[in-house]
Amino acid sequence: MHLDSDLCYRSLNARDSRFDGAFFVGVTSTGIYCRPICPTRVPRRDNCRFFDNAASAEREGFRPCLRCRPELAPGKAPMDAVGRVAAAAVARIDAGALNEAGFDALAAEMGLSGRQLRRSIEREYGVAPVELAQTRRLLLAKQLLTETQIKIAEVAFASGFSSLRRFNHLFRTRYRLSPTDLRRRQPVAAGSDAITLRLAYRPPLDWPALLGFLVGRGAAGVETADGERYVRVVRIGACSGWIAAAPIAGEAALRVEVAITLLLVLTPLLARLRRLFDLDANPQAIAEHLSVDPRLSASLLRRPGLRVPGAFDGFELALRAVLGQQISVKAATTVFGRFARAYGEPLQTPFPALLHSGPRAAPIAAASLEEVAALGLPRSRALTVRSLARAVSDGVVRLEPGVNPEQTVAALKELPGIGDWTAQYVAMRALRDPDAFPASDLGIYRALGVSRPRDALAAAEPWRPWRAYAVLHLWLGHAGG
Repeated sequence: MHLDSDLCYRSLNARDSRFDGAFFVGVTSTGIYCRPICPTRVPRRDNCRFFDNAASAEREGFRPCLRCRPELAPGKAPMDAVGRVAAAAVARIDAGALNEAGFDALAAEMGLSGRQLRRSIEREYGVAPVELAQTRRLLLAKQLLTETQIKIAEVAFASGFSSLRRFNHLFRTRYRLSPTDLRRRQPVAAGSDAITLRLAYRPPLDWPALLGFLVGRGAAGVETADGERYVRVVRIGACSGWIAAAPIAGEAALRVEVAITLLLVLTPLLARLRRLFDLDANPQAIAEHLSVDPRLSASLLRRPGLRVPGAFDGFELALRAVLGQQISVKAATTVFGRFARAYGEPLQTPFPALLHSGPRAAPIAAASLEEVAALGLPRSRALTVRSLARAVSDGVVRLEPGVNPEQTVAALKELPGIGDWTAQYVAMRALRDPDAFPASDLGIYRALGVSRPRDALAAAEPWRPWRAYAVLHLWLGHAGG
């Protein structure tokens, strides 16, 4: 990706938060690379080199700043990336796809050869996939060493390294200090049954709206609000536990508490949380694009930090969308809670309201129609639920960012009882498609004063590629703000 050096330097001088994570600056006089919001004195222009990503800076021999901490920089939203295939692959790499499987396996999942995908990533990002993965592991390790007191060996494995010796060697080589040296420089209080980390974002963030949306459409026993904190039960692979998240006063970051039982799945967990809270969005850029439409301008002024809530688990979200067809939000949430109790797994947590994990696809796929319907569904809706569960369980439909949204929407619409509204809603939240648009939504009809999907689509055309954000403004803006 080509960077405009003059624009980057102006942004660096202004410490413009809109560009945090969009580029990094390497300072040749110190050998350190920083975020554009670094509080240190701005270096001379001729001492600056600008990089599209942290891996490129590290490949050129720069080491991360200990003050602005590049590991905390927000990532890039899907539409910020030039190549869609490369962006999808890098999102999977950031979530730890190469920690357990090889690059060729990832390429095969995406329907490409390893050589094709490698060339695509190198063309768009300027570095090899293994360098991206290695930098991601090292930066996560740096964060864990700085913010937690877990043992150094556990830091290595939690960051995705399979060898402590390899971890120590790379850390010393790249950062010119040992993991132990870094921890001595950054002492933190010892934890107990949880670790606490920070997840940065580009301000503003409308946390109350995000929290209300997630909890209002969640399952009782799985997720809830504890004051200003969002808390939920988490299950990834064989690991289960809980998380709690809330904004940090005076800082553009969330404070996230993670049960120690989730340490081995920390990389995919943090990636899921960033997607759940839409932390990589650039709200100012989105608002500038959408504000030209007077139908959105009032809501944009009231809610400049409105995000598109994601999904911690794609099947959970799709199931909730199906259960919500033709009934109220409250009624759908009640039925969703029954599915969580029936098809989740019990778990003890420090939060009395959290009792079990969310419903899983495999046991629903194996259930009879009568068992599914007995949770409060008509037989036709029970058939839809079981068909969805079987498609996800068998791998016919994958509900995660990085898959092709158009193909996944088409595959969902082939299942009985799933139409365009449900498929587009899943694309908005589970697939993180910023341009998804449920054109047949009644709330959108009312907000736009139309009565047909084609009229809604025509009215929304100027909003591309951010139609999903416009939908949230229409829903919340016309529900009383």
